[in-house]
Amino acid sequence: MTHQSNERHPVKACLICKGAKLYYLFSIADHRIVRCDDCGLLFFNPQPSNDELSRIYGADYFLGSDTEIGRRAVSEIKQATARLYLSEIRRYCGSKNGRLLEVGCGDGDFLVSAEAEGWSVTGVEYSAVASEKARRRLKSGDVLCGELQTSGLPAEQFDLCIISDVIEHVRSPLDFLKEIHRVLKPGGTLFIATPSTDSWSARFMRQKWMEFKAEHLAYFDRQTIQTALFKSGFRDVIVEAGWKILNFDYVKMHFERFPVPILTPILSFIARIMPKKMQLQHRRIVASGMMVFSRKAEARPQQMLSVIVPAYNEADTFGALMEILLRKELPNLQIEIIVVESNSTDGTRELALKYKNHPRVKLMLEEQPCGKGHAVRAGLKAASGDYLLIQDADLEYDLEDYDGLLEPLVSGRAAFVLGSRHGGRNVWKMRRFTGQFGLSLFVNFGHWFFSTLLNVLFFQRLRDPFTMFKVFRRDCLYGLEFACDRFDFDFELLVKLIRKGYRPVELPVNYRSRSFKEGKKVRMLRDPITWLGVLAWLRFVKIDPMSVVEKRHGANHIGKETATEKPANPTP
Repeated sequence: MTHQSNERHPVKACLICKGAKLYYLFSIADHRIVRCDDCGLLFFNPQPSNDELSRIYGADYFLGSDTEIGRRAVSEIKQATARLYLSEIRRYCGSKNGRLLEVGCGDGDFLVSAEAEGWSVTGVEYSAVASEKARRRLKSGDVLCGELQTSGLPAEQFDLCIISDVIEHVRSPLDFLKEIHRVLKPGGTLFIATPSTDSWSARFMRQKWMEFKAEHLAYFDRQTIQTALFKSGFRDVIVEAGWKILNFDYVKMHFERFPVPILTPILSFIARIMPKKMQLQHRRIVASGMMVFSRKAEARPQQMLSVIVPAYNEADTFGALMEILLRKELPNLQIEIIVVESNSTDGTRELALKYKNHPRVKLMLEEQPCGKGHAVRAGLKAASGDYLLIQDADLEYDLEDYDGLLEPLVSGRAAFVLGSRHGGRNVWKMRRFTGQFGLSLFVNFGHWFFSTLLNVLFFQRLRDPFTMFKVFRRDCLYGLEFACDRFDFDFELLVKLIRKGYRPVELPVNYRSRSFKEGKKVRMLRDPITWLGVLAWLRFVKIDPMSVVEKRHGANHIGKETATEKPANPTP
């Protein structure tokens, strides 16, 4: 559908997940901001017309552009920020240089800094004036005038692509990201800097947030930007707070251009009493955005689900589980089954060995039982699917729930789903052990206690945080390390995913609790003590995925995300 240049662009479905549940939030001037009820993306609907955007992107659009001194000061700030970004990019992808593409390069400040650090640079800029200026500033790089989609760049040419404060200006973010995916080399890196609705300034200022501008067509948070990248073929995503190099004078100019009640007058007053030298000092501060790092992944003809099955002394149910799993089919998804057998003493290993040559089964044999968490970590390391699901071998959980649990992930509405045993409409399913009322009451009280403790410590409202049915995208694990071996791994996995920025969606599932007489392996005295310890540790331990990735570069080991330090032995 084509639009006249003076017509606004109505949006019928979410720009990311394509959901149709779009609800009005508030207006900026006469522009409506809506929220997708499925994935949470905020965007203008209808979008401003081409004429409106052309008037906004005038010659004086960039701060400091009205004087030579102002332009020079802003250029120094942008180049300092570019050096900061490049140092973080080296932490993510190593020290090797190559071909760099910047889309929306403006006057070329980032390209100048990158070229000085040894990159072979190319820029794409819509403004003819800015692209010509950027071209003159480069020693050997080139700048193309126009849009990325019409630039005619050949496929698989660049090692690194930079889009700094650009993606929020794009009418179709997915099409834009897919074009970047096309021009990057296999394994190439994409760096994004964009305003974030998760930032402290957005949470504090709410509707008065300075990033709510007519030219910003979409507003991402940590989850929606990762969903957009996942749907566009990028993996290994790390999101960090959006540090920038700024000075007080630049911040004041920004708030004068985009006034905010109370804050703008306060900054003007401070400027009158602060020495000019202090106003011009550069400082590294957390701005209103986020820095996003990702890597181009290989396209596969069909997405895959990896089902991790830890098995120890489950001879009574293991065979039945495997037969059900092997018959299971999911629309548009392949299924690989990863069995981690922990040297059982009841014949489970012999049953598992029957599947060692099955094309859909990866069988891993541990030399000795080291705990469920250790087995799951081994399975996560071996998984190659786009989505991961943990399935106990005891048949307490219903495999018919797979379809419902996976739908939010496949559709892009969520990255992390919990199958709640205590969910459903007005239903609270309790554990009931026949003839053991006191034990049932004690176990259910323990569930309530630990759920409440976790919710308080990590600011959640989860009904069943300890469900075995944890389903998530495999790239959620990138940059995380795990240490727990027993049932405390359930706590560690959940909390580290939450602290990395994922909000779990709870969906009700069917559940039949088996008793201790039937083989339940939780130790009533030992395990709760370890749970208390691990919750205290997880509250204060630093979660820094970038440091994990940087450490792997330092060890000269770059590869698939690791989920365990002691992998199980795969069958030959």
